[in-house]
Amino acid sequence: MNTNTMSYKTKQFLMFAGIPTFVFAAVVIVPFVYGLYLTFTSWDGVSLQKPFVGLQNYIQAFQDSAYWQSLGRTIIYTIIAVILVNVVAFLLAFLVTSGVKGQNFFRAGFFVPNLIGGIVLGYVWKFVFNRAFVAIGKSMNIDVLKSSWLATTGGAMFCLIIVSVWQYAGYMMLIYVAGFMSVSKDVIEAAKIDGCTNMQTIVRISVPLMVSSFVQCLFLTLTRCFMVYDVNLSLTKGEPFNSTVMAAMHVYNKAFTYKDFGVGQAEALILFVVCAIVGVIQVYVGKKAEVSA
Repeated sequence: MNTNTMSYKTKQFLMFAGIPTFVFAAVVIVPFVYGLYLTFTSWDGVSLQKPFVGLQNYIQAFQDSAYWQSLGRTIIYTIIAVILVNVVAFLLAFLVTSGVKGQNFFRAGFFVPNLIGGIVLGYVWKFVFNRAFVAIGKSMNIDVLKSSWLATTGGAMFCLIIVSVWQYAGYMMLIYVAGFMSVSKDVIEAAKIDGCTNMQTIVRISVPLMVSSFVQCLFLTLTRCFMVYDVNLSLTKGEPFNSTVMAAMHVYNKAFTYKDFGVGQAEALILFVVCAIVGVIQVYVGKKAEVSA
C-alpha cells in the first residue's frame, strides 16, 4: 500500500468516522480508563490527592455484604423482568401482526412508554401506586389495593418489575414485529396446508425463524435490567428498609453519597464484568441456537 492510498483512506476515515470515534473515546473509553485508575486510589471525590491503595478497594468490595445483597437482588429482579418483558412483548407483537383492526395505532401506543424518561416514569407510577390504586381499593372495597404496594418489601419489588415491563415491552415488541414480518408467508401457508394449527405454526415455524429477534431482545433487556437506576431512584429510592436497592444504586450511593469513589468504582467494575459475562454467554448461546435453527 503506497503513501497516497494510505493518505486517501485516512482522509476517508476521518471524514466519515472521525467525529463519532472521537466522541466515543471521549465519552466511553477515557472515562472507563479513568474509572479503572480510580479503583486503585482512595479518592473522596473532592480532594486533589488520590492516594494509591493497590487492591484494597477490591478487597473491600468483595467484603461489602450490602453490595452483594444488592447484586443478588438485581439478579432476581432481572430474571423475572426479562421473562415478563419478552413474554409480553412477544404477545403484543403477535397481536399487532395478526391483522387486527387499528394495529398501527396499537403499535404506536404500546411503544410510547419507552419514550418517557425513567425518572418521570417512576414518579408517575409512584402516584398511581400510592394514590390512584389506593383510592380505587378503598372506594370499591378491594383489600389488596387499600394500602400502597410500595409500603412493603415484596410489594415494592413487584411494583418495580411492573413498571419495567410497562416501559420496555413496547420497544421489544417492535423487534419481535420485525421478526414476525421476516417470516415468509409462503412458509406459513405451506404449514397450514400441511394441517398445522395456528399454535403449531407459531411454535414450530415462526419461533425457530425468529431466533435472532429473541437474541436481540434478551440481550437488550438483560443489560437494561442489570443497570437499572433511574426508575429505581424515582419509584422506590431503595425503600422500604433498603429492600429495593439495586446494584447500580448501591454503586452510586457508595461513590457519590458516601464519597468513597475508590470502592464505588471497584464495585462498578465488578458489576460491569458480571453484565459482560452474562451478555456474552447469552449472545453465544443464542447465536448457536440461531445457526441450528
